[in-house]
Amino acid sequence: MASEQTAIIQTGGKQYVVHTGTKLTVEKLDGNAGDEIVFDKVLLKGDDAKVEIGTPYLTSGRVTGKIVEQGRDEKKVIFRYHSKTRYRKLKGHRQPHTKVIVTNL
Repeated sequence: MASEQTAIIQTGGKQYVVHTGTKLTVEKLDGNAGDEIVFDKVLLKGDDAKVEIGTPYLTSGRVTGKIVEQGRDEKKVIFRYHSKTRYRKLKGHRQPHTKVIVTNL
């Protein structure tokens, strides 16, 4: 039985463990649904037989994916309150994100 390749990529200040077919929700990336995206910052790539580790990134490593959709998360409520001073501030925020499916390691 052939072992599945695994990679660790970095995007949006976060690191993700990916395989072929992995669906990710990452920080917003430029592009539209259906566009091809390339992740150049590959930290580790390998399978059961061979592992390549970057210092900090692999020079030959590239992971490609396809943008599934662009969207925004649910609203996060920011409420500031000071007791005994009638100070109240209510604000909301929706973080943009991109859903990606990994096509090739």
